[in-house]
Amino acid sequence: MSGEAEGGRRHILTVVLEDYFQVGAFSQLIPSGYWDRFETNLQRDAERVLALLEETGNRATFFTCGWIADNHPEILRRIADAGHEVACQGYFHHAIGELSPDDFRADVKRSRRAVEDATGQAVRGFRIGRGWIGPQDLWALNVLAEEGFAYDSSCRAVGGDRAGAVVHRHATAGGSLWEVPPSGLSLLGRPLLLSGGNYLRQLPDWLVRPRVDRWVSSHAEPLVLYFHSWEMEAGQPRIAAATLLQRLRHYRNLEHMPDRIRSYLARYAFTSVADHLGLAPAAVEPLAEAGPAVRAAGQGAAPAAAARARLSLVIPCFNEAETLRYLQKTLRRFAEKSAPLFDLDYVLVDDGSSDATWELLRAYFGGEQGFKLVRHERNQGIAAALITGFRHARGDYVAALDADCTFAPEQLLEMMAMMTDAVDVVVASPAHAQGVMQAVPAWRSLLSRGAAFLHRCVFRSKLTSYTSCFRIYRRSVLQDIAAYDPGFCGVTEILGRLDLAGCTIVEFPAVLETRLLGRSKIKVVRTMAGHLKLAVRLARLRWLGRPLPLPAAEMKISYADNDRT
Repeated sequence: MSGEAEGGRRHILTVVLEDYFQVGAFSQLIPSGYWDRFETNLQRDAERVLALLEETGNRATFFTCGWIADNHPEILRRIADAGHEVACQGYFHHAIGELSPDDFRADVKRSRRAVEDATGQAVRGFRIGRGWIGPQDLWALNVLAEEGFAYDSSCRAVGGDRAGAVVHRHATAGGSLWEVPPSGLSLLGRPLLLSGGNYLRQLPDWLVRPRVDRWVSSHAEPLVLYFHSWEMEAGQPRIAAATLLQRLRHYRNLEHMPDRIRSYLARYAFTSVADHLGLAPAAVEPLAEAGPAVRAAGQGAAPAAAARARLSLVIPCFNEAETLRYLQKTLRRFAEKSAPLFDLDYVLVDDGSSDATWELLRAYFGGEQGFKLVRHERNQGIAAALITGFRHARGDYVAALDADCTFAPEQLLEMMAMMTDAVDVVVASPAHAQGVMQAVPAWRSLLSRGAAFLHRCVFRSKLTSYTSCFRIYRRSVLQDIAAYDPGFCGVTEILGRLDLAGCTIVEFPAVLETRLLGRSKIKVVRTMAGHLKLAVRLARLRWLGRPLPLPAAEMKISYADNDRT
């Protein structure tokens, strides 16, 4: 049961409902457009929070964004049905400095409508999605007041003004509203926001707890405590691209957070912002249309299948168990977007993985139409996996895609436009003058640029990148393709064989992103040495007519049960 109940005093608890990949620490790595690629923990985390609130007899306000409302409305309904308040953030997680007043107003309206449509209850409160509203941003409170919000909880209570550090009425040109700042506590004589979130998790409990007790005993106003739903799960997936500082900020002490929150909820009694302000629940009419898919911009009907290009996606996989759910969601989104242009089929090749990759490939894709699952009985290398995939491709065109999706497959829509009758291969090049490398490790950039220097000296086609797996081939040029090097250098060898055979190769200025899940398998020094040897072999072929060596043996291959042919 909840703790302090003498005199009926209750404090305020707010919970930021967001998934592990939506957090501010990763906002530069994971744009909101990629949220639907990740496997969600939102339902599980929300249930943990609700169970804890029920166990301790407390109520809370849950702040959530409009994207969650549109994509997971059942979670918001579950929270509302449990007797808690649901309030909104923006539609995505924007910082206030990223939005003009007009954009902010439109974003708030969109988010509020989505949350109200999900819960059937009027939304009274708001909190900014990322960061805080500072003194220079108070125009945002005016917008909220004009839009009829009863309160905001976006201002940090860390200044010396006592009136600004507690729940108070804020007057704006558009009317007044309540400001509900998380409580500011003092540490070594300096005001800091220690009443929740990262501070509550990172700092020692013996340091924070006495200051919370002192704040409660010295204020007649309620303590405002907050935390994030993802902080309830220590075993959440790790974002591989995160820096050391980002990992410390997000993952440190996660294993202790549930017990810390439980101790505060048992020590004090908490309620929602709406309950504290006496705001009675009010029902709203749901939108007439059914859900976010209908509210989204309309999409034209796909043209007849005969008008679409037959494209096979070949995806090599080696120890990619952590990324396969992400890959599944990415491919589904791409299939929806590309349906008017492509008649798709897929060949997924497990290159002798030692983890659960094969089992998960069968679980996630085995029952999907158009998917062929192939397995090497032992690890051969990415080039060997690609060649196996090429042999099973059915389309007129074949695209090779990395399982980690560091190249977004949506770029294939533009790459295919370059596949004219005179072109045999389109190569994705982030090193192109118009290409982009987003948060890519320095070693990967060095490897790509160093290899490009070597191979430009030998290839007929003068490109800025020769190492990228991400390409579109005309299937007819792949009929007898082979590679002596079955590993990473073999990806370039495939291109070199086609180049010296007279194929026309063009490059597309692509966007390369850092790997978000799992780990890269490239051995930098070994791969650079391999590229040097390959450049020498290609030079001997071009100028001396000495053929490249062929693979020593065929691969032993097995298939998923539903793929035997």
